[in-house]
Amino acid sequence: MQIRLPRPSLPSWARGRWIAAAAALAVLAGAGTWTAVADDGAPAVHREDLVQRMPGAEIDTSYFVTEGGGRRPAVLLGHGFGGSKDDVRAQAEQLARDGYAVLAWSARGFGDSTGKIGLNDPAHEVKDVSRLIDWLADRSEVQLDAAGDPRIGVSGVSYGGATSLLAAGHDTRVDAIAPRITYWNLADALFPDGVFKKLWAGIFFTAGGGCDTFEEQLCAMYERVAVSGRPDRAARELLDSRSPSAVGERIKVPTLIVQGQTDSLFPLGHADAMARRISANGAPVAVDWIAGGHDGGDRETSRVEARIGQWFDRHLKDDASAGTGPAFRVSRTGGVDSTDGRALLRGAVADRYPGLADGVREFALIGREQTFERPAGAAPPAVSAVPGLGGGLGQLGSSLGVGISLDFPGQHARFDSAPLQQSLRITGSPTVRVRVSSDSGDAVLFAKVYDVGPDGRSQVLPAQLVAPVRVTGAQTGREVELTLPAVDHEVDAGHRLRLVLSATDLGYASPAEPASYTVGLADAGGLSVPTAPSVRTQPAGLPWWTWALPAAGAVLAAALLVTARRRSVAPAPDPSLADVPLQITGLTKRYAKSADRYAVQDLSFRVEKGQVLGLLGPNGAGKTTTLRMLMGLISPDEGEIRVFGQAIRPGAPVLSRVGAFVEGAGFLPHLSGRDNLELYWKATGRPADDAHIDQALQIAGLGDALARAVRTYSQGMRQRLAIAQAMLGLPDLLILDEPTNGLDPPQIREMREVMIRYAAEGRTVIVSSHLLAEVEQSCTHLAVMDRGRLVQAGPVAEITGEGDTLLVTTAQEVAEPLVEKIAALPGVGSALRVDEGLLVRLDDTAATLSATGLIAELVRLEVPLTGVGPHRRLEDAFLTLIGGSA
Repeated sequence: MQIRLPRPSLPSWARGRWIAAAAALAVLAGAGTWTAVADDGAPAVHREDLVQRMPGAEIDTSYFVTEGGGRRPAVLLGHGFGGSKDDVRAQAEQLARDGYAVLAWSARGFGDSTGKIGLNDPAHEVKDVSRLIDWLADRSEVQLDAAGDPRIGVSGVSYGGATSLLAAGHDTRVDAIAPRITYWNLADALFPDGVFKKLWAGIFFTAGGGCDTFEEQLCAMYERVAVSGRPDRAARELLDSRSPSAVGERIKVPTLIVQGQTDSLFPLGHADAMARRISANGAPVAVDWIAGGHDGGDRETSRVEARIGQWFDRHLKDDASAGTGPAFRVSRTGGVDSTDGRALLRGAVADRYPGLADGVREFALIGREQTFERPAGAAPPAVSAVPGLGGGLGQLGSSLGVGISLDFPGQHARFDSAPLQQSLRITGSPTVRVRVSSDSGDAVLFAKVYDVGPDGRSQVLPAQLVAPVRVTGAQTGREVELTLPAVDHEVDAGHRLRLVLSATDLGYASPAEPASYTVGLADAGGLSVPTAPSVRTQPAGLPWWTWALPAAGAVLAAALLVTARRRSVAPAPDPSLADVPLQITGLTKRYAKSADRYAVQDLSFRVEKGQVLGLLGPNGAGKTTTLRMLMGLISPDEGEIRVFGQAIRPGAPVLSRVGAFVEGAGFLPHLSGRDNLELYWKATGRPADDAHIDQALQIAGLGDALARAVRTYSQGMRQRLAIAQAMLGLPDLLILDEPTNGLDPPQIREMREVMIRYAAEGRTVIVSSHLLAEVEQSCTHLAVMDRGRLVQAGPVAEITGEGDTLLVTTAQEVAEPLVEKIAALPGVGSALRVDEGLLVRLDDTAATLSATGLIAELVRLEVPLTGVGPHRRLEDAFLTLIGGSA
């Protein structure tokens, strides 16, 4: 995500202190603003936005910390390629609430940071991290191990994950790291076995903004390889030098490695190389294979971020009670959730990392030597992974027993096993030895292992992964060992294993000249399959003690059944409220483990059709808790919420009439805005005709931008696309939580118009926002909360219409001497010129001066007045209502 805000627009009150780096270069300086963010009931997190000046670049950073608590460890959070610091804001806020000082930054060339992209150049991006550590060492909140040496962990996703590894290898002050779905060697990722991964490389450079945003030598390298279709030695050496593998022997800190199973960009082999090298250095290592990756699927963000927090608790806070999880964990799919179409996940664990070749079993393959062709231009190509999409579909296909891969007749060889007598779990990288010959000298092949159904035709390619291989000097034939992609996949009994070697693949560059290949199995031509027998799937049934105590278990089950039945009976619909979008009655929610502290207490209000309701209140007022209960995410302790007469409970059918936008909606950056929305709606499993995409987009007002890739969008356009996503299906009740966060004034005005247009057609909008002036212009009604209670609710005009200030409208501008005469009138406290005329504030003696009396005095002074009426800003009313909570 990229946000471009002009730095000169910072107001004078926002300028913070300027900070010089510990280094003599004095290259670090910051100008920042403090803001506070908080979940209800959680400590307020203060965010300071700073621009750090580095040699050759200005680095945009955000610093997150809570008040009090003394010195604490620090965490640096890096973002993925094509993103910015804003992508990790939610994780940063949570870590700050958990007792860390957190610094997020946009790497060179991304977000608001300047400079050229160097692909984690040690002299630039990695050195920037060391300078940020210098800055943290000077903060009074940060715990120090020694002067200039803060206690610090580094984590990041993809590009930021590699940064964390490089930081640990280059800066001995780093104490723990948690890289996620990242690379060990970038040359191996983009040039595996000397074959150019052309689609991902193209996405890589496009996501970075094109060649002009990269260092010149990187641009030249990419263009050279893209034209030739084959990486040269100089290209490999350049990427080698900027990869974590270059400093692998120096990474000696506790490392949590999170890698994606559906990832054709950085497959599991990269995590294996990290784990083996860092473990050999003597450092604690844990490996977690998540379900998703760069190709899609479930990245298990909540679980992974919670585990990272525990990892840092153990290794930065020295909290011996913190559970860091198993040495190895892999997420396994087990069918499809009928409610949302998602693959169901279960964890499998082991007390040691098994590697990619543990518990190998041999399976004989059947097939004669086969000759096939590489067509001129290497087209049409076989299809395996589709970058950014294929893996997610492959994961679903594995659950459903279908596949999306494609091999063209005459362009591949295949070898099958006999039907399996029992099910087989593949965990790791299968291997096989084959003989290869080519009439062109070299052979470029793409190897894969399919799971083939009993009919011999239906086949699934696990995670849609393929292993490219370049065989040189194959004119007279060569015997080679092929290492297939690492996967975790269950093959059912009765199915076959199928080895396929194809002459082409959509994601890779093949030589354009036609060629003929001959491939046969080597003498020991079996397929070696790792099974990792020490990895056990975690049970999903009753706890073990219910089996040891069957009687007690039966009683417990009966009690749970009775309770479940009691809870499953929802309150009957209220026909009198069938046309009322929302009625909240006596809503109460206590803080966890508290009997007398309330997040929300006895809250009641009603919202009608066509209203735009502003939900206001200071931090901790209970707004977020109320919205969570309204969306069915948490249940109230007392009271009820009814939407169109239906009681809200988790999973209530009426929630299909509710659309919600919570800050931070994620989109696939390389897809267009329309494609993102269509993909999202398909994932809901609802009929395409019910989406009303065109109507939602018309309201959102994105115009021609819908056909462009989301990575080209401004922050305002992304916000509007997120609003459009919430509008899909045209829900009757739309909930927007801080929809204008991070937008500039023109973008805020556009967002206001979106909300007004949506409600104008008889639907209802509830918006929670801290921008009072914006709420005053866009909302028709308000509900003001303080300390969990409703302070006042009603039309905006009713709440703001009372006060001691009158607006005097005039036909022309009033001269300053005349303004002074008005201010001197008895009963007038002050008079101020505004665009509409004058704001006249009555003082404590105003009881002696009526509006009629003021008009008479203004006429006597020959003021060209056209009207007099009460004037009170929402800000004034709000501060009056919440009193000391301000």
